[in-house]
Amino acid sequence: MLFFLFYGLILLNLLTFGLFMLDKHKAKKGRWRIPESVLLILSVLGGSMGALMAMSLFRHKTQKKLFSIGIPVVFILQLLLAVWLILSHSWA
Repeated sequence: MLFFLFYGLILLNLLTFGLFMLDKHKAKKGRWRIPESVLLILSVLGGSMGALMAMSLFRHKTQKKLFSIGIPVVFILQLLLAVWLILSHSWA
């Protein structure tokens, strides 16, 4: 179970990172964009680390408060949840 969760989160973060990158590329070209709701939902579902990395690397969505404040808050909450889950379970 933990194996699938771990690799699932890695894939979700890679997908989120890739969609942020694609959206930035489309924004530069003036093309159809990926809806912000999709980017936010993927971040909330566990892709917040990928979103933060993409926002920083591509300087994308950093002027929007929903992203510049919301994504770091979601990341911190997810990190706290992960720490709590690890510490509250006996792995013996």
